[in-house]
Amino acid sequence: MHWIDPDSLPETRGKVTRFLLNPHGELDGFVLGSRQMQQVHFPPHLSRQVARLVAVGDAVRVRGVRARGADLIAAVSITPKSGKVILDEGPHRDGEKHHRPEVERSPMQASGEVVLSLFGPKGELRGALLDDGTSLRMPPHAASGLTSYLTPGAHVHAWGHGVRNRHGRTIEVDEIAELVDAETAT
Repeated sequence: MHWIDPDSLPETRGKVTRFLLNPHGELDGFVLGSRQMQQVHFPPHLSRQVARLVAVGDAVRVRGVRARGADLIAAVSITPKSGKVILDEGPHRDGEKHHRPEVERSPMQASGEVVLSLFGPKGELRGALLDDGTSLRMPPHAASGLTSYLTPGAHVHAWGHGVRNRHGRTIEVDEIAELVDAETAT
């Protein structure tokens, strides 16, 4: 997105309440707000800069593109409280290609209430954020058939392989089931 002038884009302000990880353990987004949550996506090649300059609880300004049909901002620039602008100039900014880190994913499971549907940068459904902060991730073709499981208010249990680090926990979902309250099932 390096060709877009960030000053020409609308600005969104908010407080970072949670980081989002991709399946390689890199930051690829964060959530603004706690009651009215807003997902902000940025490419993983910005992960180190964001981790260095932004912390949970910080107020930030984001300029980006809103996805059609999804509550998501694909960030082109992020301005943390320090005022130093984090600008997406593309993955080959210094002629060096972004390399995904080698991480060992472990078998994991999680259950809880979905508090936010998670989307890819073009607005495609890609998973959900649970109330304990765990991100459930899956490819768009799988997520499109599981919309009811990935909608806020749904209670789910998911199994897969994931990664946990100081920024959070993400599970690449292999299986997912909806949890049904025993009282309403009878």
